[in-house]
Amino acid sequence: MSHAKPWKGFVLSGLASSAGYALLFAYLNDREAMAPFFQKENWWLPVMVAFAFSLAHGAFTGYFWDVLGVRAKPRGSKS
Repeated sequence: MSHAKPWKGFVLSGLASSAGYALLFAYLNDREAMAPFFQKENWWLPVMVAFAFSLAHGAFTGYFWDVLGVRAKPRGSKS
């Protein structure tokens, strides 16, 4: 059983994940850029950033395993 490999999704989600981490590390020591994340009235901002990182990284990981051809064994199948 041959499945087409999702190279486009793999590359795009990898770029999105890499860009997010690059931005995070680029501005990590910039107090003015990071200040809104630590204000009490902006409690939702770190939650949304964490959600965006989770979504991008999770999509990349899913595509990564698909490109490698690793799939879960269906339930009820014998070995």
